[in-house]
Formats: sequence, C-alpha cells, structure tokens
Amino acid sequence: MRITAVHEGVVPISSAIRNAWIDFTTMDCSVVAVVSDVVRDGRPLVGYGFNSNGRYSAGEILRRRVLPRLLDAEPGALLDEAGRLDPGRAWQVMMRNEKPGGHGERSVAVGVVDMALFDLAAKIEDVPLHRYLADRHGDGTHDDTVFVYAAGGYYAPGRTHADLRDEMRGFLDQGYEVVKMKIGGADLAEDLRRIETVLEVVGGDGSRLAVDVNGRFDLATALEYGRAIEPYGLFWYEEVGDPLDYRLNAVLAEHYPGPIATGENLFSLQDARNLVRHGGMRPDRDVIQVDPALSYGLTEYLRVLEMLRDHGWSTRRCVPHGGHQFSLHIAAALKLGGNESYPGEFRPTGGFADGARVEGGRIGLTDAPGIGLELKAEFYRVLRALHS
Repeated sequence: MRITAVHEGVVPISSAIRNAWIDFTTMDCSVVAVVSDVVRDGRPLVGYGFNSNGRYSAGEILRRRVLPRLLDAEPGALLDEAGRLDPGRAWQVMMRNEKPGGHGERSVAVGVVDMALFDLAAKIEDVPLHRYLADRHGDGTHDDTVFVYAAGGYYAPGRTHADLRDEMRGFLDQGYEVVKMKIGGADLAEDLRRIETVLEVVGGDGSRLAVDVNGRFDLATALEYGRAIEPYGLFWYEEVGDPLDYRLNAVLAEHYPGPIATGENLFSLQDARNLVRHGGMRPDRDVIQVDPALSYGLTEYLRVLEMLRDHGWSTRRCVPHGGHQFSLHIAAALKLGGNESYPGEFRPTGGFADGARVEGGRIGLTDAPGIGLELKAEFYRVLRALHS
C-alpha cells in the first residue's frame, strides 16, 4: 500500500454569529483527500480530513511542510509490520524536523491529515472507524450510541431573547436533552437574563444547560459570574479564562463547586498534562474538551487519553469539542463521555450523517467504512471535487 497523491483545499464555514471572543464572518477550514493505490469497486480508496471550527485553514503549513514530508517518505515508513497503513508512523513522518512547543496552527495542519489517514486505514480494512479504533486502541467493544449536546446560543445582530428561546426549543425538538449557550459577550445582567430565558425552555433544570465563555474572563470576572450562576446548578461552566491560564482555572475550581469544562484550545499532550497538573481540574466532576482534529490528530489524542488515565481520570470525563462525525466515532470506540453537536452552524463540515437522528440525547453510528463522510452529501461533494 502506498499514497499516490494528496489534494488540499479550503472550504468556508462562515456565519454572522459571534461568541465572547471572535466572530465567524471569515471562518474557513482546510480539507484534504489522501489517495491510495488500494482499488475497490474500480476506484482507489481515499481518506478525507478537515479541521474543526474555531481555527482557520492551515494550507500554508500543509503545502510547505506536512504534505511534502508525507509524499516524499519511503512507502514502508508509513506501514506497520504487517504492511498496513499506520497513522502513528505517518504522524512521525509529518512531524520530522519540527521542534517541540509553539503548537499554534501546526497542530491543526497535522490533525487534518491524521484524520484522513485514519479514515483511509479504516476503509482499507473495510470497517467503520469506531470498530477499527475499538480493536486497535480500545478494548474491542464500542458504545452503540453516544451522548450529544446541542451547542448554540451565539450572539448575532438583531437576535432577541425570543430567538434564543426558539433556537433552544428547536434543539429539544430534535431529540437533544442538554443544550449549551454562549455567555461573556454581554454584561452580567444581560447574560443572566439570557440564561434564565433558556432555563425556561429546559423546564428550569439547570443540569440541562451548559454555558461557554470562550476564554474571555479575567479571574475577577470569572469568580463574579461563578457566584451569580452557581445557584442554577448548570451542566458545566466552560473555558472561563485563557486556556493557558492554569492558575485562573485552579482558583475558579476552589470557589465554584459545579462542573468546569475546558481544553478545546489546548493542542498537545504537554498542554493537556499541564492543565491536569496545574489547572485544578477535578476528575469527579470536570470535563476535558481536547479536540482531536485540532490537536495533532487522533494519534496525539490517544497519548492524551493515556496521560489522563495515569492521572486517575476516566475517559467518560472527556467530551471533545468540534461537533462532527470524526469525534463521534472516537467517542464511541474509546468510550468517552459524549460529543458536541452544532445543529444549526458550521456547514458543511459539522454535524453527522444525513438522516441521523438524535433520540433521548444520544445518536448512533453508521456502518460505512471509515468516518463515513460520504454519507454527508453536501460535504462529500466538496471533498470529491478535491480529486475528481
């Protein structure tokens, strides 16, 4: 088996929405198609990858560093002892001559290709990714369904409390039982009114509502908001301060008794380890949100999970950011705590297979080989155009 070509492109996932830190009016992402010499049904097998929302496309790094190394590698360098494609060995090739630290957008570029290689490896074995991962990196079994929560509640021009209420009610009508909204983009009084608007929709049950600050608060504001929202008993209080301000998170954890979630903007094993060592995270209630697609791929994420186990964490306390089908397979195979979902945003990359249904806050997996992005018709047209 060898890789014959890699095609790279950019797809817009822009929107007029904003969180407390950025707007999404120019958001885009990288997409890749990794073509192999393995032919099935008259066509070469192709692995597809892309990066999650929140980070921009990383085409320059892909074109100048990551992809040339992959394409120039000796074919055997990408294979295991049995001659099968090994994404872990390919990862080592892509990271050749890269110094440690300074992860930035490099982690995004490598993550995009790593996803495509796992997609391709599972397709070569003719199994869905969750089965491939359960056999090679899990205990041989997988969850049949995965908990998903609906993320929305963004700020947008002209969006009213009634619009927020309707959006969240729509999520519940789609089968979600837990919803998430943005805070920190208005003052405390307005955010509390917005929270109470959504609490009405979920029957006053704060355990069905998560709030997300997107890293906006300093320590004083984090504590002020924490005191104000504590009585609601929320599902979690997310990414309250800068993702690398571990002391802020640790002090918050000393004062806020409810669950804290963070990690979507940590892009390496080392950063995740520092969060666990210094961020005050509590394994009995808090949630780690590292996103495999943004953090050097699943190859690195497997190392993160191993580190967490060594520190006494259950994989059930991991709920990746991203809201897409790749993380859904990972959550099922490695028995994570769930997966994010963006029912109304970030098309065509986000979301799950066309026709997939959420029931009781959970969603099932597809049996298509690999990630199954071919079952997302709008997105597959974009991916197929890369190498048609």
